Amino acid sequence: MDTRPKTIYLPDTMVNWPWPHTINPHHEDVKAEVDASFRDFKALSPKSQEAFDKCDFARLTALAYPNAPREHLRSGCDSMNLFFIVEEYTDMENEVVTKKRVDIVLDALHNPHKIRPEGECILGEIARQFWARAIQSASLPSQRHFLETFDEYLDSVVVEALDREQGRRRSLDDYLKLRRKTIGVKPAFPILEMGIDLPDEMFYHPVIMDLADCITELIIIDNDMMSYNKEQAAGNEFHNLISIVMLELDLDRGSAMAWAAHYHAEVQKRFIDGLAKVPSWGPSVDVLVKEYLNGVANWARANHSWSYEGQRYFGTMGPEIRQTRLVPLLPGPDRKAM
Repeated sequence: MDTRPKTIYLPDTMVNWPWPHTINPHHEDVKAEVDASFRDFKALSPKSQEAFDKCDFARLTALAYPNAPREHLRSGCDSMNLFFIVEEYTDMENEVVTKKRVDIVLDALHNPHKIRPEGECILGEIARQFWARAIQSASLPSQRHFLETFDEYLDSVVVEALDREQGRRRSLDDYLKLRRKTIGVKPAFPILEMGIDLPDEMFYHPVIMDLADCITELIIIDNDMMSYNKEQAAGNEFHNLISIVMLELDLDRGSAMAWAAHYHAEVQKRFIDGLAKVPSWGPSVDVLVKEYLNGVANWARANHSWSYEGQRYFGTMGPEIRQTRLVPLLPGPDRKAM
């Protein structure tokens, strides 16, 4: 008889995070507009479109950019949809196909006014329309920072495809090195600076970059804790922090979750302590730096909240799981439900 626990306890990692839950007042308006535009691409099968609708990426965007003006919220929503569709079109592909599709996206982003070739994968036109619209209202530094970070993200998608093709199991350190790129958080930060001119010496300052790294790490930990159940049920454990911790540190599921929660608390402290090390660039720049860093910090709250409010990980059970912290364990690919 199988005596393993039938539920997963999900620690509440964000209970002491100082940034509160807030949502952009333009959320509903922009969501309706973006969802309609995205459907017009006819990029997804009916089943995939239904899964996409349940994710409610517009909600994640509105939580992540609560103070953004309408046009920047629209750019944020479009970028989130681009992340999703890139994942959808590469998730099951080998390295060669993935590289070809990634190159199409790169070309479209770097040439947003160029008409896409007839018969090309729809990714090109989705990327082109997003960026052609975004650059109309985005500051030049934010455009540069987005392209640099998104290029790095796309490169990591190709590496992940090669890992998948070769059945590679990464060590914990190696996994985190790649995951920091595949999670796609870094390209989300330039959306915060679309309305301001952040100097490069500030954006690339080691203290600022370490603070951004901390938030990326928090989102990886939360994302992998919450997606673990779905990943293990689908047999996709090799790209999940909890599975790798269980394997490498020889821990059971509950202990791996506790390890992740402890690591999360350590990274939170590193971020809070790091804020005290931010240098001054003078009053006019300092106010922009504070606005940017508050936006970066809020991303961790936004991702955590959306994980329960959307249906990507928990279906309709999100609010209940948020209260009970208990996730019913899904049967894995090699075992049947009792």
